[in-house]
Amino acid sequence: MEVKDYQFRDWNNKTIGLSGLFGSKEELILIHNMGKSCSYCTMWADGFNGVLHHLEDRASFVVVSPDSPKVQKAFAKGRGWKFRMVSAEGSPFSREMGFESDDGEPCPGVSVFQKRGRNMHRVSHDKFGPGDSYCLVWHLFSLLPEGSKDWEPKFEYK
Repeated sequence: MEVKDYQFRDWNNKTIGLSGLFGSKEELILIHNMGKSCSYCTMWADGFNGVLHHLEDRASFVVVSPDSPKVQKAFAKGRGWKFRMVSAEGSPFSREMGFESDDGEPCPGVSVFQKRGRNMHRVSHDKFGPGDSYCLVWHLFSLLPEGSKDWEPKFEYK
């Protein structure tokens, strides 16, 4: 599916197009994150942080959320995240990509884009949810005798 050059804001509150998120790569893995209010999205992002250098060796990797750049920056720094983030606040991007409900609620997932010259295409996408293939925690819990046992992620553990 060919896509337009959607506009985002970076942590300096500067506008950057989808085309600019590719950097020197022809492929982009873009994570749709629900923002700092979601402990599930935070857990997924914590996991991506650990494998970032592997991912970026192969493709560009960016996390997008509806949070403002200022909120994103403070939250990411507090968690020690190293990946690039942009804000889709006020943009139709998430809705048009299918990662925002009809009532405006963001939905987590991933979109993969490919750029050839000036043309960009979304070549694949998937939703995130408990037990999915994108978070190691669920797979390890599935090995426990009682599985995840209604476990839910938290922002902090004691």
